[in-house]
Order: sequence, then C-alpha cells, then structure tokens
Amino acid sequence: MTLSIIIVNWNTEKQLKWCLNYIHQRTKDLDYEIFVVDNASEDGSVKMVEVNYPEVKLIVNCRNLGFAAANNKAIKRAKGKYVLLLNADTKVLDEALNKMVDYMKKNLNCGILGCRLLNPDGSLQPSCRRFPTLNDQVIILLKLHNIFPNLKAVREYYMLDWKHNRTRSVDQVMGACFMIRKKVIEAIGLLDDKYFIWFEEVDYCKRAKNAGYKTFFMEEAEVVHEKAASFNQVMTLKKQLMMNNSMLRYFKKHQPLWEYLVILILYPLSLFLALLTQILMFFRPVKKNKSL
Repeated sequence: MTLSIIIVNWNTEKQLKWCLNYIHQRTKDLDYEIFVVDNASEDGSVKMVEVNYPEVKLIVNCRNLGFAAANNKAIKRAKGKYVLLLNADTKVLDEALNKMVDYMKKNLNCGILGCRLLNPDGSLQPSCRRFPTLNDQVIILLKLHNIFPNLKAVREYYMLDWKHNRTRSVDQVMGACFMIRKKVIEAIGLLDDKYFIWFEEVDYCKRAKNAGYKTFFMEEAEVVHEKAASFNQVMTLKKQLMMNNSMLRYFKKHQPLWEYLVILILYPLSLFLALLTQILMFFRPVKKNKSL
C-alpha cells in the first residue's frame, strides 16, 4: 500500500462527501486506502459514508475525541508507506496526492510534506508558519494581531514575507493536508493526543525536526480548503479555551519554563477578551437584505 488517507469528521457531511468525491476523481494510478474517523457526528455523516462509500474504512467514535486522538486511531491501522491527514473540508485538485507521493519518493530527507492550499474562491491560503515564540504567541493571545497586523513578530510567525510560490523546507505546515512518511511515525510515534485541537501538527513538526527529519512545502500540488468547517460550529469562548490549553502544552513541552508561566498568567485575560468578543457578536445588529 502506497498511501493511507485519514479524514477526521465532525458534523461536516456535505464537505466530507465532496472531499471523498474529489479524492476518487482527481487521484489516478495510486494505490491508496481511505479512513474516515467520525467524532460522534449527529448530521448523518456516518450513514452517508456507509451508503455511498462502502470501500472507506469507517471508524465511529462514541464521543468527540478531538483531532489528534481521532487520527491516531486510524494511523495505528494504516498500511501505507505514507500517511496523509486530510481535513474533511478539502477538495484535492488534479493529481495533487500523486504529486505529493512522488515528491516524498524522490526526496528521502522529507519527513513531512504540505501543499499549496487555496480558499474556495481560488486565492492563496497561507499554510506555513515558523515555530511559535513567546513574542508572537502573547500578541495572538491578547488579540493584538487583529489591531496591529504588521507587527514584526506577527509577520515573521505567519511568514507574511513569503508568497508560498516555491517548494522549500519550512518549520511547520498546516494540518489540513499533512503527509507523513511512515518511517517518521515509527521513529517519533503518534500525534500527541493531549492536544484536542490546534498545535498538534506544530508539535509533530517540532518533534520530527528534533529527530532529524525535515518538513517541506510543495508549491506544485494544490488543495482547496474551506477552513474551520467543523470548528465554526463552536462558540468563541470555547475555542479560546481549546487554543489556550494547546498553547500551554506546546510551551510546556518545547519552551523554557518561564515562557510557559507567562502564557499561564495571561490565560484568564485571553478568556475575558474572547468572552467580550462573543458578547459583542451576540448584540451585533443583523443586516437585512435589501429587496431588489
């Protein structure tokens, strides 16, 4: 088996159906298997897969385990030389997966590979970042990047100085389309399931680098990504809680203790700001559509 494709789904039946259709239509002459890991969806996703895609290996969880733990269930069963973590809200374009597999075969120093992500309107969706530092994460935690988007620390973290216009090594690639060489999994293990959502792919890229493997971005392969189809269903405060917990874990594992403590101290303030945002959104007037 060449490629194992793993899709974690949570109440995104419509996007998941498109995702599976595009894989079948745009992936030719490649030996692959598909896992769908459903995190206790209530929208008919499981039935849809059972009826329309009997060849898919379906894993149904009785509760939402989060991204990392759900992926790990399928990674343990994956037979491919390469494992692709693919979001349910993606559409692979012409032979993107073939191109990524070919790149991995030709570049043995590549342990993790990401591709060029596009928004639904065809515009670029930046998908590479540098590893987190205390400066950039404090700015993000306090929402200052929304007010001062041109701060040097923010621009460097989001790699806004680069147009994603060539294949190159990077610190991290977005988990929406995240190909891993099986040998890397054998060397450093599974995703850290203590991350419910966010930072799990950052952590994995960091662990891979520490073990001597490189992460690459591939410009020639393209995938459309709707972005946050699942977690747009979650309220702002709850999302902030998830992000804070993941950020704390990353800093505890990879950064000095004093930096972890700074993030911990700012934790309550970031929740207050998220709550304030949620309240303001609730009372925001709804725009009425004008009749023609």
